[in-house]
Amino acid sequence: MATLFNLRDKAPDIQLPDVSGDSFSLAESIERHDGWHLIIFFRGAWCPVCVQDLKELESQQGYFQDKGIRLVTISTDKAEDLKQMVDDNALSFPVLHDESLETLLDYGVQYHGTDAPYADHGEHGEPAYFLIDEGGRLLYQQIQTSPFGRPTATELRKIVQYIKKNLK
Repeated sequence: MATLFNLRDKAPDIQLPDVSGDSFSLAESIERHDGWHLIIFFRGAWCPVCVQDLKELESQQGYFQDKGIRLVTISTDKAEDLKQMVDDNALSFPVLHDESLETLLDYGVQYHGTDAPYADHGEHGEPAYFLIDEGGRLLYQQIQTSPFGRPTATELRKIVQYIKKNLK
């Protein structure tokens, strides 16, 4: 598994399908979108805390859009389960599925596999957050080894404000 990136490292490209079957490319999105990307890995549609977090992000999406930040979320969950979650909760940002685990591994996200030290809800990726600038470089990362300690949408807003204010 990859190690943490250094700040300002070039983030790996992401090439994944979204829940409607369209393909998403981080490199293409950076080219088209004059701003930053907030990449959020979440456990899955089966996780009530994840769903609540995604609904909170949706309710605050206007703030992120006003700051020029595109939200992109990724899970290792099955595409059909993620699509149902998106439809049930009217999520408007991209929800990508990484069943192959390729992007999860590229980003060094913790994977709760069969070798995990504690029992949980089966195999899944743990929460992780990456803020990527308009040049595709890393400005912030937080990688969890469990579902606890993840930032709320309000805390993510504070992180964005802090970084925008203090960026050299």
